[in-house]
Amino acid sequence: MSRHLGLPALLLGLTLSLAGGAVLAQQAAQRTVQRAALGPVEGEVIVRWRSESVTVQQHPLPLRGEAAQRRVLAERAGAAGRRLGRTLEDGGALSERTQVLRARGESAAALAARLAADPDVEFAVPNGRKRRLSGPPDDPLYPAAAPGVRPDGPDSGQWYLRAPTADLRSAMDIEAAWAHTTGSAQAVVAVLDTGVRFEHPDLGRAAQGGRLLPGYDFVSNPTIANDGDGRDADPSDPGDWVTSAEAGRGDFDDCDVTDSSWHGTATASLVAAAANNGVGMAGAAPGTRVLPVRVLGKCYGTDADIIAGLRWAAGISVPGVPDNPTPARVINLSLGSSGSCSAAYQSAMDEITARGVLVVASAGNSAGGPVGSPANCRGVLAVAALRHAGTKVGFSDLGSAIGIAAPGGNCINILPGTPCLYPILAATDSGTRGPLASTWTDSYNITVGTSFASPLVAAVAALMVSARPTLEPAQITAALKASARPFPTSGADNGPDDPTPVPLCRTPSANVEQLQCYCSTALCGAGMVDAGAAVAAVAGTLAHITFSPAAPAPGNLVSLDAAGSLAAAGAHIVGWQWVLVSGGGIVNGFGSATNASVATLTPSAAGRFTVRLTVTDDQGGQSSTELVVTVAAPSNPNPPAASGGGGGGAMGVGWLLGLAAAAATLRPPRRRRHD
Repeated sequence: MSRHLGLPALLLGLTLSLAGGAVLAQQAAQRTVQRAALGPVEGEVIVRWRSESVTVQQHPLPLRGEAAQRRVLAERAGAAGRRLGRTLEDGGALSERTQVLRARGESAAALAARLAADPDVEFAVPNGRKRRLSGPPDDPLYPAAAPGVRPDGPDSGQWYLRAPTADLRSAMDIEAAWAHTTGSAQAVVAVLDTGVRFEHPDLGRAAQGGRLLPGYDFVSNPTIANDGDGRDADPSDPGDWVTSAEAGRGDFDDCDVTDSSWHGTATASLVAAAANNGVGMAGAAPGTRVLPVRVLGKCYGTDADIIAGLRWAAGISVPGVPDNPTPARVINLSLGSSGSCSAAYQSAMDEITARGVLVVASAGNSAGGPVGSPANCRGVLAVAALRHAGTKVGFSDLGSAIGIAAPGGNCINILPGTPCLYPILAATDSGTRGPLASTWTDSYNITVGTSFASPLVAAVAALMVSARPTLEPAQITAALKASARPFPTSGADNGPDDPTPVPLCRTPSANVEQLQCYCSTALCGAGMVDAGAAVAAVAGTLAHITFSPAAPAPGNLVSLDAAGSLAAAGAHIVGWQWVLVSGGGIVNGFGSATNASVATLTPSAAGRFTVRLTVTDDQGGQSSTELVVTVAAPSNPNPPAASGGGGGGAMGVGWLLGLAAAAATLRPPRRRRHD
């Protein structure tokens, strides 16, 4: 039987009981599909020498010269072999004190045990092998399906993770990223949300082979927490329903009647739901671990609890709370409200960023309004939401604070009882109040919102950190932006049933909704996130250009900066080459040297010009990128108000007006999830 979600359910991400999903959950509890583990490379061991060892002292590795380095590595192998009474060969260096040693006719395990007993050796482990996901995972909700195969849909499956096509322009190409890594257990993603359901078959506890670390509950008000107490070590989600007796009264004076959302379980699953377990869905970074930090209770969470949770997630001590034993490298915030970033939030973000932790936040759902807090804090990577066609989905906010855009789900069909065609699939529970049965969302119990674009980007960031653990937040952001695919500029009309042309996105206004529109880099971020390109980028050299001022005007100096470029691992950028590809009739050449990290030029009129940057590192790695800079004529001091148009992500205008009205009622000290 088909179901239709009304406005309150859409706003709060309501999860309904689904018989089909319950059956899948029961099957998942009985079935775990595991691929056979690969054994180590025969006779190969990874050895790390002690810094004070005789081996290192007598055979120091030179910093330069490949031939000299190979000779020293061979000498170390020979010295260790003589102590063992057998011939050892060098297999290459991993670092100054770490190398691979080979022995013919001996197992890796036996050789590792013998080398580990050498007093010069800090550790010796077999050179193991890891699989990559070759092709799509076997999770049944991942691929597209023929109509009717999934009674509740969606037929599109996890469209947003697969490779982009002419129809699915914003899809992230996750399999290309998985060819490099599916994620490391050390690349922890903290999900600050309503808590999680640990028993969900696509999540589970890390100690039992699942994806969820222990985490913490920071909701201090027992009434809002809905679990009988304040802060504690249990971040389980008890449900966040609000009854008619509660709504509009006391602690719930700004709250509507709603069933439980299971919002934190959904966002956690988008990051790290198990892949290749034969049931349900696949997370974007299934090899990573999620740190659940509960900061939202019934209806909302307070800034004080969220800031405490942010600091704790990053490994910073919070008075009265045990220190976090598993600090995150990436933090996802699918929550917020209107207004600017407060001093309290900015102080926390500065401290977290200094710890090497990237904060990713959803832009907000006020139908094209300006980005709210904390997504607009300095150093936070704000994420806008896209339709499958690559345009801004109607509910998503936009503006200069946006860093990048990702799929947020959209439906096209807006008539009651019709299925949503392009939702974001997520883990959930069928209980309307407390938990009942694990399941997944579908075409009628839909998951859409910037809440779900943000964890997809957080997952890609975690894959990047897994591939290159030394990355700093600014480097992750730079690589995500530099590798993003450009926004489409045509082809996203809604078909004959809605002939309204899709407009260009315009500068947001707090009082004017702006529905579906064609994005620009000025308002929707650097482009559409490309998971495969982003992970590949951080594995090698990556050129990246930033420019200032953000809105160049005729006659003003434009400064181009290559500081965000990345060298290959262990290397440094040593060369820069700037080229004016096209002056567009407004630029004749550079006003500075073209072989330094910064170059300048001055446009003479409005228009566009294109520059190319090539960077070279000290290991010979090279990368190029081009940038088109738009120079605008002086703006009209009284521009006409922005207008709506298009399909609004193909959601009804009334639905979007409801979203905007709900966002407008949020009081600054409170933060609600961004569904």
